[in-house]
Amino acid sequence: MLEEFKKFALRGNVVDLAVGVIIGVAFNNIVQSLVGDIIMPIIGAVTGGLDFSNYFIKLSSKVTVVDLAEAKEQGAVLAWGSFLTITLNFIIVAWVLFWLMRYSGNGQGAAQGAAGHQAGAAPHRDPRPPQEPLMAA
Repeated sequence: MLEEFKKFALRGNVVDLAVGVIIGVAFNNIVQSLVGDIIMPIIGAVTGGLDFSNYFIKLSSKVTVVDLAEAKEQGAVLAWGSFLTITLNFIIVAWVLFWLMRYSGNGQGAAQGAAGHQAGAAPHRDPRPPQEPLMAA
């Protein structure tokens, strides 16, 4: 069983996935900083100091404070401002990834078709040799 796990863990797809996850976590930190340290302060300056992250709706009569962290300790709150900020993070990540994929060095740009490849181009083939299945059927 240990040998099978070793084969599985060292397959190219698993290693590629691990590298992708690590890069994704680092990219997430960059986007959070972009939103929290650059975009939201600009929105706050334009709107006169508006900060979405502290907006919430009280769902409990026990909540008497106006700070979100303290309100969560007192009772149930609907933290819609935090949700809005996280949604903005997602939109920015999706937008940046869209542009990275569109103009990356993979040869596929604006002419990319709905099927995921350029019109008339041969489908992508994995250059790696096929691997044996991990478990016998």
